[in-house]
Amino acid sequence: MSKKPRQSDDMRDEYDFSRGVRGKYSDRFREASNVVVLEPDVAATFDSDEAVNKALRAFLASKESKKGAA
Repeated sequence: MSKKPRQSDDMRDEYDFSRGVRGKYSDRFREASNVVVLEPDVAATFDSDEAVNKALRAFLASKESKKGAA
């Protein structure tokens, strides 16, 4: 049995955001998270968040080794 395709991507009538406040929780989210947004060209270089972390750790290690050699 297959699922029916979605008829429309429009919002349903019962969803009412007319009194919504854009960004209401953005400050709270920013304080409680450590999200970093990469530029699209940089993000395209990495396959996953683990790859980004590995590259950053390698960069930090090389920076530390240069600092110790000076």
